Amino acid sequence: MSLLAGFLLAVIIALVAFRAHSLNRSGALAAVLVGTVIFGVGGWQWAVLLLTFFITSSGLTRTFKKRKQDLEEKFSKGGQRDAGQVFGNGGLPTLFAGLSFFFPGEAWPWLAFAAALAAVNADTWATELGVLNPRPPRMITKLSKVVEKGTSGGVSLIGSLAALAGAGLIGILAVAVSPAPVSPIMGLLVTLTGLAGSFFDSLLGATVQAMYFCPACNKETERHPLHLCNTPTTFLRGWHWLENDLVNFACGLLAIVFLLPFVI
Repeated sequence: MSLLAGFLLAVIIALVAFRAHSLNRSGALAAVLVGTVIFGVGGWQWAVLLLTFFITSSGLTRTFKKRKQDLEEKFSKGGQRDAGQVFGNGGLPTLFAGLSFFFPGEAWPWLAFAAALAAVNADTWATELGVLNPRPPRMITKLSKVVEKGTSGGVSLIGSLAALAGAGLIGILAVAVSPAPVSPIMGLLVTLTGLAGSFFDSLLGATVQAMYFCPACNKETERHPLHLCNTPTTFLRGWHWLENDLVNFACGLLAIVFLLPFVI
């Protein structure tokens, strides 16, 4: 019955998000799978954290869509999330929600779940709110180097504060609605590991994420095989297989790796 209720709730939310153009068709189907496990196996506390991430990230995307319009050429995908983005952000949280079934009463699956969501929430908030920074960002691997807004690996003060706020929100909720007793220090740990995951995302973007170049626009971009201008992009640097969805997955994974030694 819990799985059935989780499935029905996931379907309703996915349909609403699809109608609101926050998810495309593949993203909605993936969200049903993710939501069924998290809502059905985890329960309402797990749903609160997942929905906090999804609602705030989608809301920020829609709110600052116009400010980011000129930056769309930089990003591999638009505002509608597809299955790759859903699994990149929600795959690890789904895994730990599933593990909670086999470890009832244990706090570590919940905290790992929260850390992964804190990381992707921090990264999303940094991306969406970083455009508000009045000055251009700087490359995380060389802070003296100024780069264009939207450049992978670029960091800014407002973006970093937004990442802290995004991770902090999940950290607070991880303590407030926890299904198992956890101390406030665990909320701080979730926040800090989530923030670390966000910075790791930027580091990967600056170093090994696959990046391409549009010869017509003379721009570096994540888009491949075609740029927004429909010109074929050429490989510039990084690892061919490491695209943005995998970077998001690695962002959450690092947060979990940092957190688990403190909670197991």
